[in-house]
Amino acid sequence: MFRESERLSHSSLLLGYPVMIKASAGGGGKGMRIAWDDEETRDGFRFSSQEAASSFGDDRLLIEKFIDNPRHIEIQVLGDKHGNALWLNERECSVQRRNQKVVEEAPSIFLDPETRQAMGEQAVALAKAVKYSSAGTVEFLVDSQKNFYFLEMNTRLQVEHPVTECITGLDLVQEMILVAKGYPLRHKQEDIPISGWAVECRVYAEDPYKSFGLPSIGRLSQYQEPIHLPGVRVDSGIQPGSDISIYYDPMISKLVTYGSDRAEALKRMEDALDNYVIRGKTAHLPFSRVSVQGNIRAKYWEWVDMTYDSFLTGHTLTLSERNQLLAIASSVFVASQLRAQRFQEHSRVPVIRPDVAKWELSVKLHDEDHTVVASNNGPAFTVEVDGSKLNVTSTWNLASPLLSVNVDGTQRTVQCLSREAGGNMSIQFLGTVYKVHILTKLAAELNKFMLEKVPKDTSSTLCSPMPGVVVAVSVKPGDMVAEGQEICVIEAMKMQNSMTAGKMGKVKLVHCKAGDTVGEGDLLVELE
Repeated sequence: MFRESERLSHSSLLLGYPVMIKASAGGGGKGMRIAWDDEETRDGFRFSSQEAASSFGDDRLLIEKFIDNPRHIEIQVLGDKHGNALWLNERECSVQRRNQKVVEEAPSIFLDPETRQAMGEQAVALAKAVKYSSAGTVEFLVDSQKNFYFLEMNTRLQVEHPVTECITGLDLVQEMILVAKGYPLRHKQEDIPISGWAVECRVYAEDPYKSFGLPSIGRLSQYQEPIHLPGVRVDSGIQPGSDISIYYDPMISKLVTYGSDRAEALKRMEDALDNYVIRGKTAHLPFSRVSVQGNIRAKYWEWVDMTYDSFLTGHTLTLSERNQLLAIASSVFVASQLRAQRFQEHSRVPVIRPDVAKWELSVKLHDEDHTVVASNNGPAFTVEVDGSKLNVTSTWNLASPLLSVNVDGTQRTVQCLSREAGGNMSIQFLGTVYKVHILTKLAAELNKFMLEKVPKDTSSTLCSPMPGVVVAVSVKPGDMVAEGQEICVIEAMKMQNSMTAGKMGKVKLVHCKAGDTVGEGDLLVELE
């Protein structure tokens, strides 16, 4: 293996860094890594070959020049057994993370008609040269000057094909079946339109708070697709109670929206993501919503990093939006208190409670304290946030995963993800999950006397951040390790993840070995 990695390093020197290491039988970003020097080439060879063998049963690799700051644009082609072939416009697939697509759209905002025509003709020439008969995709990298470079051809129907169906009106699956039966193509090139705009978000069972998308394994307790909204399509194969395992790709579904133009398609995508309910395991819906809020940049590799930083900080609330969030959260808090009181009144236990007309609340958001006064008249609440008065109305069905709320005439869809007795509440609002702490004024005063729980020191232990299979263990008891040194490798959903030491120290105990299946939170290694 060392000799093979040295051969890759030699090839890298000939090409010049950076280079792309890829599985020759690869797809879906599996077995693909960027290397910027010899050391990264050796590490990339090891991980990519292991992922390739696990995913495709073929550990062979290829190495190619990495084009910095490209766009990933692909052309959908359709050929028959009679020598005919068409190109069905392009898809923009530049928003990626870990070499897998996250958001796709058709058409691309980057291409001009001349470049689109040239790329389409080249794709058709390739399909005809190999006598291709079916639906397929010719993928290109396009630089900032609109020079395009052949990447590969996928001889299959791809995940993102629905956006092409939306803007052309063609059913690609039907066309593939007809071609397979020997029928000639029913359309000519001049019949292929670009009608409207379509966007697709891949919904993954991943936790973006953990190293930008470690797998999230387990059972879905709630699952509700936003198919009631206009211009929304969801392709999925799961339902409430489905198990997300470590053995398959993390994609849960494909969420597609269509509009007359890009602005409408993106707005419908934002609404669809706000109305998509996935509970039980973490999906990256909030990250997807942050992704569609931005414009896809030419430097898309850097753009995803920027988007991830934006996701971690969350949507930047305006003063009006902040007040809306606090008013909604306070109304949910009061509505839950009133519901609890109604349950008590219908119980057989006598309950004495004061007649509360106004609720004085202590609310904290982003470590900032706010004074809130709320009063209600049936389903309507009047909420004063730091002196600003807002009117909030809803059905207040707290058992529903979705809550449609009207705040001073503005309609908002929120998801109350959790409510705890200690006043902590998690609310998904405008694509970001906010932690809001709400207590009555009296409870807030008494809370000052509560003891704080001291967090446990975990710097001397390495625990698995996800379920998976241990591929390799690099240390043994007595070894000295440096901070950031690789301890072991865990594979989940066909992806290899390197687990590293959090500090320098001596290995005390190793609790796993290659081949072990581990769960989230399982102890792997202890340091002295």
